[in-house]
Amino acid sequence: MVRKEVDELELLIQQLLDDESHHGHPLHAALEQLWQRMAMQLAKLEHVTASDHSHSAASSEELSLMHRYDKQLRRLERVIKISDRYQAMLKDMNVSLKEAATHDQLTGIPNRRLMADRCRDEDERASRHGTTYCMAIFDADFFKAVNDTYGHDIGDQVLIKLASTLRRSMREYDLCARWGGEEFLALFVGSTATQSQEIVDRILLEVRNLSIPTDGHELRVTMSVGLAEHEPGETYIETFTRADTALYEAKQTGRNRCVFHRFEAS
Repeated sequence: MVRKEVDELELLIQQLLDDESHHGHPLHAALEQLWQRMAMQLAKLEHVTASDHSHSAASSEELSLMHRYDKQLRRLERVIKISDRYQAMLKDMNVSLKEAATHDQLTGIPNRRLMADRCRDEDERASRHGTTYCMAIFDADFFKAVNDTYGHDIGDQVLIKLASTLRRSMREYDLCARWGGEEFLALFVGSTATQSQEIVDRILLEVRNLSIPTDGHELRVTMSVGLAEHEPGETYIETFTRADTALYEAKQTGRNRCVFHRFEAS
C-alpha cells in the first residue's frame, strides 16, 4: 500500500514537471531540483537496500556453510573414533590369530609350528657361527592309562601341569613346545649335553613332585626323556631323530628317566 502511494506521487510530480504550462511557474525549477535530488537519494537507498539484502544472503549462506561444515566435522570425528576402534580390534584379532597359529590351545605354550621355525633358526645360527644346542623329547609315562582311568579332563589337567613345570624350569632363552599328544620338545640353546642333562634332571624331579587332584586321591605322574646334542652339519630333524631314539631307550629301560644319545660318526 505504501509503495503504491509513492509510485502515484512520483507519477504526479513527473507530470507536473513535464507539463509546459507550468514551466514558467516560480516553483518549477525548485521542484525539479528537489525531485532530482530525491531521485538520487532513492537510487542510493535502493543500492544500500540491495547491498544489505546481498550481505544478508551472503551471511545466511555463510552460516549455512558453517553449519554444514560443523555437521561434517562431527561426522568425521565419529568415523575416526569408529576407525580407531576398528583398528584396535583388528590388532587384537591379529595378535589372537598369531597366538592361535603358534601356540597350543590347551597348554598355552608354543606349538610344533613355532618350535620347528625356531629349530631352523638355530640350525642356521650353528652353521654360521659354530654354536650348538641340545634337544630333549619329554613324554608323559602311561598317559593313555591316565585318560582311560580318569577321563580326558584329568588328562588335560596333567598336560597343563606338565607344560607349566617345563616352562617354569627352563632358562629364559630356551624354548619348550607341545610337540603332539603327551609329547613335549625342549630346545636348550647354546648348551652342551652336560648342561642340558642338569636341566632335564631338575625338571624330572619337579615332575615327580607334582600332584593332580582326582576323586578320592592325588594322581602322580612321571616322564621319560630322550636327549641329543646337535652335531656340526646336522639338521634339527636329524638331531630330533637321535633324541627320539634315546626316548625309545628310556621307555624300554624302565621310564621315569633321561637317556642321552651319543653321536657316532658313520
